[in-house]
Amino acid sequence: MDKDDIKEIWKVPEPTLRRLPWYLAFVKLLKGKGETFVSSTQIAKEINVDASQVAKDLSFVNISGKTRVGYEIDTLVEVLEQFLGFTSQHKAFIFGVGSLGASLLQDSGLNQYGLDIVAGFDIKDELAGSSINGIPVFHLKDFREKQKEYGATIGIITVPVEKAQEVTEEIIEGGIKALWNFTPFRIRVPEHIVVQNTSMYAHLAVMFNRLNSMNH
Repeated sequence: MDKDDIKEIWKVPEPTLRRLPWYLAFVKLLKGKGETFVSSTQIAKEINVDASQVAKDLSFVNISGKTRVGYEIDTLVEVLEQFLGFTSQHKAFIFGVGSLGASLLQDSGLNQYGLDIVAGFDIKDELAGSSINGIPVFHLKDFREKQKEYGATIGIITVPVEKAQEVTEEIIEGGIKALWNFTPFRIRVPEHIVVQNTSMYAHLAVMFNRLNSMNH
């Protein structure tokens, strides 16, 4: 992804960026079934959004549909993967090899979406020198040295909540440019660092709340 692509993607509203991977997953399923064209109406029906919203979302991507037949599936898959950055590999480190960190190391599917997890780090001495799913695990004190070797750009934070800010500062100083934060702690970072918070607890709270509302 070159600088122009990055400028383009910053113009895209976040809700659109969240929907595009859903469209891609559905279109890839159609491709697997041997379909060749898909309409925005078909995508809208499957994803449960308005057809005009699908057309608007896809207007950010460099593709145009054909009247009455829709979008060519092969091209749409290619263009969406390229646009979302799934076609280039982004090297990542995992910080905190507890149950969540270890399960992410086991998830080979992330690689298909351009996330190449190359190492894990933890403060437990017994984990240093081990490997999970063929990915080496090192002691956190070796991070700077390993960063020189691997040159990772993304840090995935799965440390205990009380360590989140401390580890964040350490890894930013070591040259990590983007953070995928799985802790419920809202980490503080300089402006030039990209942060994506994925708090499962926040999603749980929303789900429980909606479930309770339906039951009353």
